[in-house]
Amino acid sequence: MAMRLNFVRALVHDPEPVFLDEPTGGIDPGNARTVEGVVEDVREAGTTVFLTTHDMTVADRLCDRVAFLVDGRLPVVDAPRALKLEHGEPTVRVEYRVDGTLDARTFSLADLGDDEAFRDLLGRGRVETIHTGEATLEGVFVAVTGEGLT
Repeated sequence: MAMRLNFVRALVHDPEPVFLDEPTGGIDPGNARTVEGVVEDVREAGTTVFLTTHDMTVADRLCDRVAFLVDGRLPVVDAPRALKLEHGEPTVRVEYRVDGTLDARTFSLADLGDDEAFRDLLGRGRVETIHTGEATLEGVFVAVTGEGLT
């Protein structure tokens, strides 16, 4: 309740800009979605929102730009999508069965059309799922800073 009260108090006077520190921390997933929706509404109304969080999924959903603050410096500042594209490699993960046993392989999306092993797998295995994958902001943070999130 205290988290929700602090959140409402931060917005009640329609400030510009808004500073929010871990707005979804310590609340249940349903209320976290509500808070995220309010933050999106405030941002779309033109208010600048500064958000601090250790939850990179929240940052990815809510932020137009992300800055990683490490030891008083900002090693990167960019849009979440741009950071993930720059620091990650898009992949395709295929789960398949061979003789009743579930197995999986991951392939680079960059040269998937020319990947003979991928085409062979599709031709001989029983494919159960195919998922594309991309870098996560958490993975980008670790790659850029060399540090894990706490």
